[in-house]
Amino acid sequence: MIERIKSLAAEYAEDVVAVRRHLHANPELSYEEYNTAEYVANQLRSSGIEPKVGIAKTGVTALIEGKNTNSKVVALRGDMDALPIKEANDVPYKSKNEGVMHACGHDVHTASLLGTARILQAMKEDFDGAVKLIFQPGEEKNPGGASLMINDGVLKNPAPASIFGQHVMPLIPVGKVGFRSGMYMASADEIYLTIKGTGGHGAIPEHLTDTVLITSHIIVALQQIISRNADPKKPTVLSFGKVEAMGATNIIPNEVKVAGTFRAMDEEWRIRAHKLITEMARSIAKGMGAECDVFISKGYPFLQNDPPLTERARQLAVEFLGEENVVNLDLWMGAEDFSYYSQKIPACFYRLGTRNEAKGITSYVHTPTFNVDEDALEIGMGMMAWQAINELKA
Repeated sequence: MIERIKSLAAEYAEDVVAVRRHLHANPELSYEEYNTAEYVANQLRSSGIEPKVGIAKTGVTALIEGKNTNSKVVALRGDMDALPIKEANDVPYKSKNEGVMHACGHDVHTASLLGTARILQAMKEDFDGAVKLIFQPGEEKNPGGASLMINDGVLKNPAPASIFGQHVMPLIPVGKVGFRSGMYMASADEIYLTIKGTGGHGAIPEHLTDTVLITSHIIVALQQIISRNADPKKPTVLSFGKVEAMGATNIIPNEVKVAGTFRAMDEEWRIRAHKLITEMARSIAKGMGAECDVFISKGYPFLQNDPPLTERARQLAVEFLGEENVVNLDLWMGAEDFSYYSQKIPACFYRLGTRNEAKGITSYVHTPTFNVDEDALEIGMGMMAWQAINELKA
């Protein structure tokens, strides 16, 4: 069976690369993936697979049924949305949508899953059960397309016993994949602070509330929550990347806006930290004669890979690619809305190597020069098909 999957992956590789390039040239932002969804649906139909459209507005699903449709169901997920980044790559398939780019590899995920669908459709007489395909919108933006699709019943009728997600990794060379069992990625929350006071002329501080100075105290003090309240054995991060004072050399503004991110890998600590951030920011501002409005946009939960499922997947990857091409992943403080699936059913989120230094393909995700070695597509679609068919037998 493994040779048949590899043969089909090689046969479909050129078509899947073309699909990826079409998607890359025509990116759409989160929750705006209307043309992408239509394209995906048409690709499925051309493979003899009938899609369901309009799940969470722009999501697409499909079911590939094997011989015994009353048997197990396994789900495979690929995300479809792009980022608000102006592409700097000089390639024939450069983004045609100015200021929007597939800079996180979702074009690869979608194209690879379409390739996997073709392989599974060609081999449906060789397995029992069914494979549910999930083409998901909005991974890059709260509340996360995964949560919306779950609310729309994507994990029901039929209900998958487990789910796999595959994501590009530009730090791993093409030809390799990476796995981590258990806790893998962090929760992610957005922190917004607005420090309010009575501004004025910088030369007469006794007649104003120095909102800029107060903001600096708050930003520094909040780091004590990480260093003195958090369990040092559990990774957590608080970073502020945006401060808007909009004053001048001699003007203290009435308000300062601050935005940042909070990451954690423990739900109890996450809730407690939200409370501590709110209380400390407000109390410091009040103690210095100002007010602080705190808004915390709760984002994706932590992502935990099911240990038995992930160990099976890792062993299958060894069989498919060889022991030397399967690497162990470190904890990652990035976030992924695939985590919503992992909170509901056993899940395995693994990494597909896309780096090729000889070709100059080294840029990280979320950058204007991000690209992938397209040889990864043949590996990615074959791996997913191999994982799905074998998990149906587990």
